[in-house]
Amino acid sequence: MKQILITGCSSGIGARVAQGLKARGWRVFATARHPDDVARLKREGFESLVLDLDDSESIRTAVQEVLALSGGRLDALFNNGGFGQVGAVEDLTRNALREQFETNLFGWVELTNLVIPVMRQQGHGRIVMNSSVLGYAAFAYRGAYNAVKFALEGISDTLRQELHGTGIHVVLVEPGPITSRFRENCVPHFEKHIDWQHSAHRPQYEKQRARLDTVGPAVPFTLPPEAVLKKVVHALEAPSPRPRYPVTVPAIVFWWLRRFLPVRIMDWLLRQASGGGNR
Repeated sequence: MKQILITGCSSGIGARVAQGLKARGWRVFATARHPDDVARLKREGFESLVLDLDDSESIRTAVQEVLALSGGRLDALFNNGGFGQVGAVEDLTRNALREQFETNLFGWVELTNLVIPVMRQQGHGRIVMNSSVLGYAAFAYRGAYNAVKFALEGISDTLRQELHGTGIHVVLVEPGPITSRFRENCVPHFEKHIDWQHSAHRPQYEKQRARLDTVGPAVPFTLPPEAVLKKVVHALEAPSPRPRYPVTVPAIVFWWLRRFLPVRIMDWLLRQASGGGNR
């Protein structure tokens, strides 16, 4: 039985991937930040542990517990846990940027670096990074999230080259709009770090907040988390996985457009796609 460690399993993509892989016969170690979510995952039949990506001790402890349970073997890691910090770049504080990178990049790299020696010793492994269309196509008012995903893409490309020939594959999954609690989970971080009432961007922020009450998908071409699961399954089980798996029509279209269009035209298209920053 193949064994995988997944972060961010409390809801959305992480939860669906954990469920889907378990149904396919994988032994899934499903982690979450909050003990209440871990308890719920255990009730659902998962082997679940607390793993807080902001806490180095929590990361080390979780890896040690997983390896103790798995007999020192781990076939795959799916880095997924995190959140999105929204706000205009000029409204982002140093702390806002620091928190975005601590959770969505530094924690991922620290966890990955603890797993790599295990995979080296066993001679194989899959490291799947859940990136985003925003890792190569920047949307307005998503500066912190754009930046951390662009950085993730760069570090994953580097790691893929450094691990060539080891039997360890590094793969990027790049979803576009996916049905999840992503928008709702952004709100506490927005309220904490963005002084939107006194911002030059207040009109845009008010429109963005109003969209949180919208029933149904926030943007066209939104797909359920099942779409990401299908790509993750291929990344984990294909003999030779692709380096990148864009998910949803926007992710595929923008991947190709950015390679051929002039920057100014690409900027215009991105502004239209993001509703001028109102989505």
